[in-house]
Amino acid sequence: MVLFSCTSQDEPVENIKLSWKSYRNGIFDSEGIRLFAGKNPDIPLKAFYAEIDLSSPNIDVEVVSGNDDDLKETPSQIAERLNSCLVVNGGYFWMDKNPAKHVGLLKTRDTTISAPLISVLRKGKRYYTTRGTIGFSKDSVDISWVSGRKDTLFSFQNSLNNQVNKPPAILDFKKGTHWEVESAISGGPVLVQNNSIFVTDEEEVFFGTTIPDIHPRTAIGYTEEGKLIILVVDGRQPSSRGVYLEELAQIMVNLNCVKALNLDGGGSSALVVNNQLINKPSGTSKEREVMSAIAVTCYGN
Repeated sequence: MVLFSCTSQDEPVENIKLSWKSYRNGIFDSEGIRLFAGKNPDIPLKAFYAEIDLSSPNIDVEVVSGNDDDLKETPSQIAERLNSCLVVNGGYFWMDKNPAKHVGLLKTRDTTISAPLISVLRKGKRYYTTRGTIGFSKDSVDISWVSGRKDTLFSFQNSLNNQVNKPPAILDFKKGTHWEVESAISGGPVLVQNNSIFVTDEEEVFFGTTIPDIHPRTAIGYTEEGKLIILVVDGRQPSSRGVYLEELAQIMVNLNCVKALNLDGGGSSALVVNNQLINKPSGTSKEREVMSAIAVTCYGN
């Protein structure tokens, strides 16, 4: 038995670095998609990211949902069902509910399955929140702070100014702009804004949760050149401890992301490419069933 601690690092590492190389000499690459593996044995960390050319006519990216009776499937099951060349886990959900219940916005192909999360309770106080969300439309992607009523979505230039142990901020929909997307998924917090680290975990009311701690992670972002970056960082294993949110944000900035968003992590973090699981979720080869995912379809490969 090997004993290790996933919280052995008390503070985030500054200037975190990973050495990247093409994954398995590019055998998983296709037109419009390149896959990379990275590591830092000193921390230790292992990570994988896909670079997806959104301008490629052979690529389609959308948010999808589980289709079983319990509304959950593994990323591999989703990839097989939809014939997707890449699938990564999506947003937060209640695992103990049957059928599963999504936490925050889940919109697929112009159908809202779960409405935005407008407020949460923390120590008896109700905090209104705008959660970090990624949305896709034809040939475009956007990451923003989002709230809304039913099918009406509002995007905000910044998150609400919530602070722990402070009176809750007021959510005024008039300060938002209508957000028109075909598919979208909330996660949070936002990690990167304007090419810089900008972690809004407190503002998005993740205080009082384990989200800011060290975990396996999934993140998504995009570059000025129109490349979508999908990243998974392994954790809870001797070869990779996982990362803090600040460290995750550093990695996404180093990958040239203009904006980036944290998605569900922990045992849910799984990246499937060409029907093969690329990473080791929490140190295993077993995938967790999830309620939502981001799927990439490749045409003509």
